[in-house]
Amino acid sequence: MIGKNLQKLRKMMNLTQEALAEKVGVARQTIAKWETEESTPDLEMSGRLASVLEVSLDDLVNAPEDELDNRPGMKGKHMFGVVTVGDKGQIVIPVRARRVFNINPGDQLMVLGDENSGIALVNAEFFMSVAEGIKNGF
Repeated sequence: MIGKNLQKLRKMMNLTQEALAEKVGVARQTIAKWETEESTPDLEMSGRLASVLEVSLDDLVNAPEDELDNRPGMKGKHMFGVVTVGDKGQIVIPVRARRVFNINPGDQLMVLGDENSGIALVNAEFFMSVAEGIKNGF
């Protein structure tokens, strides 16, 4: 999967194999071999690639190709996939989302909503501190 993700991300950033190779310090042929999965980058090179391509190492290696569509230039933005609402309104937050945002059992989340844009989950402690700051005029 890393080869397809590497190629897609490189093209999304309008980089040639040669330009990417220069940024990470390898030969163009090395990038070509990684993209065709004739070989794979080691951990250090994978980290460099992820940094240059502005994705997490996890996304570079594991993300399904369709989740990468809006990644470059969107560092810190994530699409974790679809969740299903249960009979009682419960949802399960995907494991990757819980890891990225350090959400643990017992944590409280504030549910915010906009009828035109949808809903969002925000750490309740953070939300309350912002609300208190607004109330006190920062």
